[in-house]
Amino acid sequence: MVKHIVMWNFAETAEGATRAENLRKAKAGLDSLQGLLPGLRKLEIALGADGLEHSYDMVLYSEFDTAADLKAYATHPDHVAQATFIKACATARVAFDYEI
Repeated sequence: MVKHIVMWNFAETAEGATRAENLRKAKAGLDSLQGLLPGLRKLEIALGADGLEHSYDMVLYSEFDTAADLKAYATHPDHVAQATFIKACATARVAFDYEI
């Protein structure tokens, strides 16, 4: 199994919308990828909670059967469309993949 974790910070404004609006849109877009491919076991997206100390605005946690399944997800047109929107809004991104 491969675990894939990504965290982003978003700009105050981007794509004609506020940070909060873009975060909601990004989360909805990523949530729509649930079940996109057979090898995608789990997909969880969370937004930083107001009042809690946190370093990033949004996190994605996902699990894949194999590294090939993660690659298929990363290059799938639906995922690419979501990634393109997020890249236009993000000011920072960190990712970590590991196999268990």
